[in-house]
Amino acid sequence: MKKSLVIAATLAALLAACSTAPTEPVAAKPAAAPQATAKSDIPTPVKPAAVKSDPFKDPDALNKIPLLAKRSIYFEYDKYDIALDYVSIIEAHSKYLKANGGAKVLIQGNADERGSREYNLALGQKRAEAVASNLKLLGVKDGQMEAVSLGKEKPKATGHDEAAWAENRRADLVYGGK
Repeated sequence: MKKSLVIAATLAALLAACSTAPTEPVAAKPAAAPQATAKSDIPTPVKPAAVKSDPFKDPDALNKIPLLAKRSIYFEYDKYDIALDYVSIIEAHSKYLKANGGAKVLIQGNADERGSREYNLALGQKRAEAVASNLKLLGVKDGQMEAVSLGKEKPKATGHDEAAWAENRRADLVYGGK
């Protein structure tokens, strides 16, 4: 199952990378504002002198690429394979990281409160590594990412029901050491 999701994500990324915009406008359409191409989704690389500690606090940048604002990938109970719903988020982050070679991301794997401390640390690590593997498949350099597990030690929700547990089964992408 995990292999099929990774293969599907890889194929989707390859197909997206192969798409091109037409070079000439269609004659039947009146002249309009230039259309965005796939390259416009990639942020302009930031010069080292202008790098901020958290590039996502700039609302203009997030308005251009709203998927960068989403920095959590959620998982099913006792699973670490990435659902297709999150592939576009991972692709957006990979484009950002490739365009900004100096940027680094810490991927923090998390688990809900059920299970032993050791089990949840291992599961959180597998979740973080699954996200890192997908970023790597999309061309992000190993030196730009680090995968760690927090187990159940950093819950997003404090309840003891399925809704809270679902919020806590995640991997967070943290930029700028925060």
